[in-house]
Amino acid sequence: MTKGRLEAFTDGVIAVIITIMVLEMKVPHGADTTALRPLLPIFLTYVLSFVYVAIYWSNHHHMFHAVHHVTGATLWANLHLLFWLSLVPFVTGWMNENHYAPVTVAAYGAVLLFSALSYTILVRVLLRHHGPDSVFARAVGGDLKGNLSLVAYVAAVPLAFVNIWISLALYTGVALAWLVPDRRFERLLQEHKP
Repeated sequence: MTKGRLEAFTDGVIAVIITIMVLEMKVPHGADTTALRPLLPIFLTYVLSFVYVAIYWSNHHHMFHAVHHVTGATLWANLHLLFWLSLVPFVTGWMNENHYAPVTVAAYGAVLLFSALSYTILVRVLLRHHGPDSVFARAVGGDLKGNLSLVAYVAAVPLAFVNIWISLALYTGVALAWLVPDRRFERLLQEHKP
């Protein structure tokens, strides 16, 4: 099975996710800059959520450069990832609507955690399919940044009930750590060009 349809479908779903998020932002009822002030927290949460979705899209794109074929398991693992990413607009809106109530900040982190876990599952499915000696396996390596991200999410979810700012700082820190796309796949593919 070729990977083209999976990539095109993923691109489409992610485009819809981003569109839904921006449509959740309400237009202010004033024509001066003071009308924008109450929207600042909403805008900042939108930016964080947009960055997260963009990070997944970018890394998915880079990763699939090293993928040659996909299996049924790959399709389901990818759909699992898209399921969790599709919840990002919901938890973003819920958090904004309830002024960062602890349960909403924890739910936001839970969606980030399950998105990261589902991406890890997708990587594992692809590793099993491509084998331990493949270019794909060498590009994945130990994935320290991915594992540290999971630890940060696991810590941030319960911390939301202690102090939401710690959780939000952890979410922001993970996003900043991933802001530069994962170049492992690009480097190895350049080395193995015919």
